Amino acid sequence: MLTYFLGLSRTLKRVVSILIDACLLGIAFWGGYWVRLDTGMPFDSLLHWELLAVLVPVTVLIFAKLGLYRAVLRYVGFKVLWTVSLGVFLSTMSLVMLAFFFEAFLPRTVSVIYFSFAILLVGGVRLFFRMLVNRGQASRIPVLIYGAGSSGRQLQLALNQGQEFFPVAFVDDSPTLRKTMIQGINVYSPDLIGELIARFDIKKILLAIPSASRSVRQAVIHRLEHFPCEVLSIPGMADLVGGHALIDELKEVSIEDLLGRDPVDPISGLLNANISGKRVMVTGAGGSIGSELCRQIVFCKPQKLVLFELSEYGLYAIEKELNELCKNNNLSVDIIPLLGSVQRQHRLSAVMESFSIQTVYHAAAYKHVPLVEYNVVEGVRNNVFGTLYCAQAAIEAGVETFVLISTDKAVRPTNTMGATKRLAELVLQALASEQHTTRFCMVRFGNVLGSSGSVVPLFRQQILRGGPITVTHPDIIRYFMTIPEASQLVIQAGAMGAGGDVFVLDMGKPVKILDLAHRMIRLSGLTLKDELNPEGDIAINITGLRPGEKLFEELLIGDDVQGTSHPRIMTAREGMLPWENLREYLVSLDEACHAFEHDRIRSILLSAPIGFKPTDDICDLVWHSRQENKQDIIKPHTHGINFLTAESHVSGHNQGGI
Repeated sequence: MLTYFLGLSRTLKRVVSILIDACLLGIAFWGGYWVRLDTGMPFDSLLHWELLAVLVPVTVLIFAKLGLYRAVLRYVGFKVLWTVSLGVFLSTMSLVMLAFFFEAFLPRTVSVIYFSFAILLVGGVRLFFRMLVNRGQASRIPVLIYGAGSSGRQLQLALNQGQEFFPVAFVDDSPTLRKTMIQGINVYSPDLIGELIARFDIKKILLAIPSASRSVRQAVIHRLEHFPCEVLSIPGMADLVGGHALIDELKEVSIEDLLGRDPVDPISGLLNANISGKRVMVTGAGGSIGSELCRQIVFCKPQKLVLFELSEYGLYAIEKELNELCKNNNLSVDIIPLLGSVQRQHRLSAVMESFSIQTVYHAAAYKHVPLVEYNVVEGVRNNVFGTLYCAQAAIEAGVETFVLISTDKAVRPTNTMGATKRLAELVLQALASEQHTTRFCMVRFGNVLGSSGSVVPLFRQQILRGGPITVTHPDIIRYFMTIPEASQLVIQAGAMGAGGDVFVLDMGKPVKILDLAHRMIRLSGLTLKDELNPEGDIAINITGLRPGEKLFEELLIGDDVQGTSHPRIMTAREGMLPWENLREYLVSLDEACHAFEHDRIRSILLSAPIGFKPTDDICDLVWHSRQENKQDIIKPHTHGINFLTAESHVSGHNQGGI
């Protein structure tokens, strides 16, 4: 019967409610006479029946005006008793006046008894109905909503429609909302969260503050992470307003909320200087940084955007996304997807010349430290010579600006990846001093949140699998920055400087990876499993540093750093190597790579002025296999690359190697 009633339309439910109220008012009316008179009930008095026939419609009309029939019965709270009390009081006044008008017999106490009975019956039936409906909520998870603003109220209504969560309380920082009741739920101070969790057995805390700044969200999360509850968040305000997400689409707390900062408004002049109305090319366009660069670039309205990518799927995905982005935002940008490797200079030259490229963002690189350690030759080829070939092609094609995406691991490198990126920086610095056709600059920063190979998605996967979480060293720290912020700063930094500049991004405060693991465990509503708590949920295993891994990263080689017009971009004055001297290292390195002479590659990197101090022996898998088998698997090659002289770099006649 209850299920049938719940399935009725809204109009039919109101009709049923009115009929039930009419019966209850009749019971309260005759009940007042029965309690007062006991005997001599005026059931046979037509006058009293006429009085009741007028009183009931008048009372129903009063209830309707007070909004009693607009309330959803399954969600009514004790606050409904106030509405019922007011309506019954007005009904009692109407009874007295109607009795006087009809000249009907009405003892004074009957009106008082009627008032009491009507409140108990009309209000009690509604609370009883809510209790029956809520009996099925035993399987629903009690949740606390942090934020009693419009988003929190919408979230509560949305959750009440579902069968998974049961909102039991609001928490809000605003003193004006505390000790109030919103939609039948009390609003409490954040200081009472621990007490509320114990009282209601709350399992999850839902953040409903989508418009709050990142610093405010960080403070809230820091306050919540110590409670034994999973913390979830609703989508951001931009997604909600844009219709890309629903209010009840709960998700894990964004890692940007944990580690990110409030972004600084970009300087429009810097953001548009090398892009607006120009022909732009991004190498490694399908990667984490490259793809975000492309997203930022299209909003600056370039004439053409050339996507240069080795991965077929990566190129397909970013091209599809950018075309949809342009369509949805009415952007007229010519998106050109091109497959190719940065190790093929002829391909690079053909592309840059054919599309008259004016600005290049070189994001193509192998950046995963252990993988480059295991594949030294390919790491050197892609990071060093890939950068060289891109730079040579840019000079030959008359590119105006060339921006290299570098890394903090290039500072006093302890691994091959960092050494190759520092060598790539030296290549651009040397070429910048030898010619004035192309303005070269480098932008150096640390880890970005959510990139391929990032520790954050790895931790999430390990937590979902039930652990353990693997941390390489208890004292390891890293700088983190969100991909959108890093990409935006790269674009602005590329518009600064005269040539050969090394720009360093302000990464904020470093993060201890072990502390990050602890926070992610707590925010998942789980506990750490260790010697002190053997019954915990997730253990943390210390696996030891990986090949070439450092305990901490640095952004500066020296102390000579200066500010720029942007508060989060600095410029570093660092030593460079003239092209003639650098060319000797490159020729030798090229020959060693062709011959797969890993000992020689290591020796060249050690002798180059890049501060390379490896923490491990050669880890290349091919080299180890050759050592084990005591035979040459790959015979040395005799051909090499004809590198430019300083003069030919300026003239741009080199064809490079392919």
